[in-house]
Amino acid sequence: MSSKIIVVANWKMNPPTFREAKRIFDATKKAVDKAPNVFVIVTPPSIFLRDLAKSYKGKRIAFAPQNVHWLPGGARTGEISISQAADASASYILIGHSERREMGETNEDTGKKVAATLEKKLIPILCVGERERTKNGEHFGIVKEQLRAALAEILPSRISRMIIAYEPVWAIGGEITMSPREMHEMAIFIRKSIVETHGRSGQSVKILYGASVGEKNAQAMLSEAPVSGFVVGHVSINPERFTAMLKSIAR
Repeated sequence: MSSKIIVVANWKMNPPTFREAKRIFDATKKAVDKAPNVFVIVTPPSIFLRDLAKSYKGKRIAFAPQNVHWLPGGARTGEISISQAADASASYILIGHSERREMGETNEDTGKKVAATLEKKLIPILCVGERERTKNGEHFGIVKEQLRAALAEILPSRISRMIIAYEPVWAIGGEITMSPREMHEMAIFIRKSIVETHGRSGQSVKILYGASVGEKNAQAMLSEAPVSGFVVGHVSINPERFTAMLKSIAR
């Protein structure tokens, strides 16, 4: 996986039935087979996770829930634990997505989830990003604080196992994206911020871009910004567009 382009397929609260989920997943498998330099992490609704994972025997696709609780169990109605996710064959955990933050997840919550995920030897995919961007550069401070809080309890020896996904909220859900030049600047800032708190091991952290990315802009982002891949939303549940995207970045 280390040398491959990482694509996180965030299905969000889609699709409505397992039958449709299986159809999307089967199309995803075919697309991955034709893109040998791509590694896909599928994050379906957790109710579909175990059955989808059970149906896959290869090594080019992994699985992650879209959210977990940091506690191992107890009176947390509606939550799932990291151990439960691992038992359903998840090896990655999506943490701190902007939509979870919108529902009340705090920077401190993400820190507890990141620490618990690493403790269970799973890989956290930590999402960071500003809600809006102004000319005075406040967004850098917002991202730095998100990183500081989320990684506060992480030993430098474990930091290289992290994946950081930068998702500028103002660019999510549409067809308007950041320019590769802007992402280049942010990737350098993220890496520098991690190195400041966790030393040289922060240089090996993989950074993904995740906001309105698809078949039209993925290749440019890869070639012009220092990113290791993408978090893909609505395009990932559209088999035709997702296949076209993987094809474009496999060139």
